[in-house]
Amino acid sequence: MTIQRLPGYRQRYLRCVLSAVVALGAVAASAMPSAAQEVLRLPIATDFDSFDPDNAFEMDGLAAINNVYEGLVEYVPGSADIRGRLATDWDVSDDGLVYTFDLVNGATFHDGTPVDAEAVVASFQRRKESDLILSYFLWNLEEIEATDEDTVELTLGMPQPSFLDSLASPWGPKVISPTALSEHSGEDNAAEWLDTNAVGTGPYQLASFDRGQGYVLERYNDYYGDPAFFDTIELPLMPEVSQQVLSLQTQEVDAVPSNYPWAQLAALPPGLEITTAKSTSLIIGFIKPDSPLTDPEIREAFLTAINPEGWVEDAFGAYGHPAKSLYPTIMLDPETPLSFPTDEDAAKQTVADEGPISLTIGISTEEANALGRVGDLMVAELAAIGIDATVTILPSGAAFGLRDNPDGPDMYIGKLTPDALHPENQAAIFFTENAPINFYGRGLPEADALVAEAGTLTDIAERDALYEEASRLYIENGLFIPLVEVDDVVVHPEGLVDFDLRAAYAPGNIDYGSVRWAD
Repeated sequence: MTIQRLPGYRQRYLRCVLSAVVALGAVAASAMPSAAQEVLRLPIATDFDSFDPDNAFEMDGLAAINNVYEGLVEYVPGSADIRGRLATDWDVSDDGLVYTFDLVNGATFHDGTPVDAEAVVASFQRRKESDLILSYFLWNLEEIEATDEDTVELTLGMPQPSFLDSLASPWGPKVISPTALSEHSGEDNAAEWLDTNAVGTGPYQLASFDRGQGYVLERYNDYYGDPAFFDTIELPLMPEVSQQVLSLQTQEVDAVPSNYPWAQLAALPPGLEITTAKSTSLIIGFIKPDSPLTDPEIREAFLTAINPEGWVEDAFGAYGHPAKSLYPTIMLDPETPLSFPTDEDAAKQTVADEGPISLTIGISTEEANALGRVGDLMVAELAAIGIDATVTILPSGAAFGLRDNPDGPDMYIGKLTPDALHPENQAAIFFTENAPINFYGRGLPEADALVAEAGTLTDIAERDALYEEASRLYIENGLFIPLVEVDDVVVHPEGLVDFDLRAAYAPGNIDYGSVRWAD
């Protein structure tokens, strides 16, 4: 390791020590790099609502929760494949209703409690039976049983091919120490205690929870798996990306996990580099029901002007890619990718024939930094064909009230991430009529029916064909417009490796258990 890879305060300390070594000739300098690489400092932009793995839809804090707690299975980094975590293997019954998991040997919770089947049962029952935010992951679970000390059997109410994806999701069910649950159950099933405390099985344990300031994880030395490289993970709260960038450049933190300014990625300061991976972050436009964009001819002209091929590089450099469908490519790579119209003369003529056209493009204040450039580029492209467009920034949370807001923007654009990598998790969350994040609440019965049918299929090719057809119908009927897929991009010092980025995670969630300094 070189001095330049270390946080600034450790550099200063190390240089002082090395100077003393040279002057006194008494200390072996070779021992210092090992001592100086104990801490990894990774800023988080948004504070924790809760550290309870069953009761918070954290985004920046996903990596912390998933390194303290573990589920039965997880996604393979960079893939939609699923592998075991606390389960070594599993079987599914022929009727698709019974899932049997064999547990790892030798795992313990951070309080020393052994991991066994009854512990898994207690955790799954807590999530299933409590009024917790993430209980919906187990909506179809009818029964959970410990058939022996190391075997858990889950019985569903109906076949659900996406069930393993729900278990592998970073927000999926985790296993909590039954001792901690019992000791702190109170009247809320330990919800208040687990807001700021944690007892899981992961490679790290929660050492300090200082809301509004930052958090500290410490390596769990009795972890059953491969030991983590760093002794301590420090997670200072830094809401402004400019502060994160400055702290990285002064070596006070070891990465900017997400939202590093796109325009600056092509010319990083010496000593910094990029780790990137495909993600499920997809920028999508939601069309207001009574917008001029519901007119097919106007929409055709609009699509011609906002074709992402014309502006994606300006917005995201090499890390943005025109969307192929309403699904992230790592989830579903369509046989027939989306194609935008390209006849600009026809688009100009349509606008001239239809008379003055004015449109508003909405962006939430939470995404203004990330998507403001997108809005500005689209406005410029629309002006070229004669459409007067403006960008409006919506107050925090206002996007979720758009279906009841007659004055909402003609198109709302958001950068969306599903909670698992099965296409059902994309369609049922964003596109079907009653989907919770279908911002305008619009529905298309024939497309919704295809989504419902696809959700029952286990044949991947047959399933994906139906999801792709539903995507085509939603787009052609003017409900949604997929725009750009955005890569997961982490900026960090040279030599920091093995981030194990997972597409199902919100961008910037590094696997603390795998990241290390290269030899």
